[in-house]
Amino acid sequence: MKLSADRETILQPLQAVIGVVERRQTMPILANVLLSARSGKLSVTATDLEVELVASAAVTVQQPGDITIPGRKFLYICRALPEKVSLTISLDGEKVTVRAGRSRFTLSSLPAAEFPTVEEIHAQQALSIPQAELRRLLDQTHFSMAQQDVRYYLNGMLLETEGNTLRAVATDGHRLALCELALESKTKAAQQVIVPRKGVLELQRILGNEGTVELSIGTNHVRAQIGDIRFTSKLIDGRFPEYSRVIPASPAHILKADREVFRHA
Repeated sequence: MKLSADRETILQPLQAVIGVVERRQTMPILANVLLSARSGKLSVTATDLEVELVASAAVTVQQPGDITIPGRKFLYICRALPEKVSLTISLDGEKVTVRAGRSRFTLSSLPAAEFPTVEEIHAQQALSIPQAELRRLLDQTHFSMAQQDVRYYLNGMLLETEGNTLRAVATDGHRLALCELALESKTKAAQQVIVPRKGVLELQRILGNEGTVELSIGTNHVRAQIGDIRFTSKLIDGRFPEYSRVIPASPAHILKADREVFRHA
């Protein structure tokens, strides 16, 4: 494998996926990122077996191939290099050499065949949603997710499709947050899935305020395509509490107040 591109072209997809790479791993391969170079395109993949992120960029590929290298070390190298410098990444035996100007770095590698990836998710529903709307949905509810609760199904967020509505619900057993957004077209069927906490936080991080996100919901995975970034997360296998029973149907007293005045009080 051999490719070349400027620093910013490599740094952008690397920064997009690095949040998934844990500092402490039980499997050495999970500390690495997968580099796949072919047809003038570089794909950078990172995973922790629960969440997978794939980001791509246009590069000059002299020799196609796949290899894995330590993710955070490679990020530190790219960040330390001067702006607009041209990088050449090549595989020499079992080592990967990164050249930039008069600098040369040698990184250890592991075979790409050992890297765990998610290919097809067998989506049951596909939704096209404005990024700003999905971001708002997550921002309004994520704070109510539980952390390391023995009731594992609370350590995530419920995404529910029903008619023309996409609903997000989170609870830690003491408080509950619910937010809805209206979809342009009616969904195929009512469906409930629980996205794990880390998946929700990573999705929040990569969502922008412009453009659309293609959301695919399967039985075991949820996938979001955001520009050149593909996000995939496993789902929590469990039954979410019947949240509708907690919300009063017709409360006796309703108080309306100015939001900022109430916040200051």
